[in-house]
Amino acid sequence: MKFAADSGAKLLGVSTLAALLASCGTIDGVNDNAATRIPPAAYGAVSDYPVKIGKPYKVRGKTYTPKNVARYDELGYTAWYGKEYAGNSTANGERFNPNGISAAHKTLPLPSYVEVTALDTGRTILVRVNDRGPFTENRLIDLSYGAAKQLDVVKQGVAAVRVRKVNPSEQERAILRNGGAAIERPRTPDSVLSALRKSLNEMASVSGDYAVQTAALAD
Repeated sequence: MKFAADSGAKLLGVSTLAALLASCGTIDGVNDNAATRIPPAAYGAVSDYPVKIGKPYKVRGKTYTPKNVARYDELGYTAWYGKEYAGNSTANGERFNPNGISAAHKTLPLPSYVEVTALDTGRTILVRVNDRGPFTENRLIDLSYGAAKQLDVVKQGVAAVRVRKVNPSEQERAILRNGGAAIERPRTPDSVLSALRKSLNEMASVSGDYAVQTAALAD
């Protein structure tokens, strides 16, 4: 997300890549903002239209080119951000709701819907992408506190994930737009998780790229 700040976090056991520790998370992984829940209505009307792709933009000397990839399917790492950014403007003009199920991504259209799978557990949730970021080389996507909590990766700080672009039903879209959590997807089988973790580790060690495309591994 364009307004996130980096801080320390604990690394997921699926990888021992120490470089993640240098710029890993926006939150320390132990905060809980449940007591300060803000009603979704406080964040104003939210719409999925028009979908915004946007022009290429530059952050910290690097150019990012937004585009609509029909079969987007990637592996990488996620961190999360929470209540200290509540109400801030996201890249598509909405106000950030830390308890909503949303995320920041560098290039996907805004909004987009993705399935995010935690590679340590296989747990999979539907997430609405409405912001830009994270602007670090070692993270693919940053989740809101609400999304990280539903995926059960809050305490980890940084977690290995698979991110796949999907086209959910209007009912599920409406739930996420209104600040709720959509029904979880079936867990990914252990055999697929093992292949994905191996691919992430191997490709990251060879290329140094922590967000590696894995369309060929689609099950």
